[in-house]
Amino acid sequence: MMKRHWYGLLIGAIILTAGVLLNPFTAQAEEFHWGFKKATNGIPPNAGDALNTMLDKHGAIYKGKPDEKTIYLTFDNGYEAGYTESILNTLKEEDIPATFFLTGHYLTSATPLVKRMIKDGHGIGNHSYDHPNMANLSEQGMADEWSRFDKKLKELTGMKRTIYARPPKGTFNDKLLSVGNNLGYRHIFWSVAFVDWHRDQKKGKDYAYGELMKQLHPGALILMHTVSPDNAEALPFFIQDAKKEGYSFKTLDDLVMEYEEIDPVLR
Repeated sequence: MMKRHWYGLLIGAIILTAGVLLNPFTAQAEEFHWGFKKATNGIPPNAGDALNTMLDKHGAIYKGKPDEKTIYLTFDNGYEAGYTESILNTLKEEDIPATFFLTGHYLTSATPLVKRMIKDGHGIGNHSYDHPNMANLSEQGMADEWSRFDKKLKELTGMKRTIYARPPKGTFNDKLLSVGNNLGYRHIFWSVAFVDWHRDQKKGKDYAYGELMKQLHPGALILMHTVSPDNAEALPFFIQDAKKEGYSFKTLDDLVMEYEEIDPVLR
């Protein structure tokens, strides 16, 4: 199962130009698939008033301040394809922090890399244990996915627990965000992403670099997949050129602190 693309996310195909495609104020079990019109010309994307309201209600975040040149790097790891070590080397050489959202499969199959992430000072996010559609689960089912991940993480690394969560395939609802909050999890989405999850469909580093630079904006919260050789090859060039444009790289902890200071009018 993990050899197939477990990310059915269609950034750009699901375009929420007028907000969300579904009404967030209908049944609580209604599903939403995270998506938006991509950022251009340095202007941050906007998910729309309805979705922004839902996220704000639960402290969920998808971008930082629109007037500060900051970048928050995040990576999703469902299985190891041989490129994470290169990514970690680049981050270390450039002294850049990142957060890796992992699944239970990744914890058990790539434990040495997980330990290196922690040793290098990177954050670990909870991407669920089995990568299911979390919005379809019962409250207990949701809790079990997060707690099983945290239990295994502590068992393998000694890290007590995670506090940042990201729903598999970007599928969520109000219930998921609420249950997560009650259990101490804050959901982190993203404002920059592109099709980069096909390990066997190499497009080259110029493709990944171009997508990152085209969508770059102040407060960018970037999602990349570590299974892509394009990302591993493009990352050092992107980081160096983003720095030249005046951008700095911060952690999700920094983002949360900045988020609390953002005027709702600026979101």
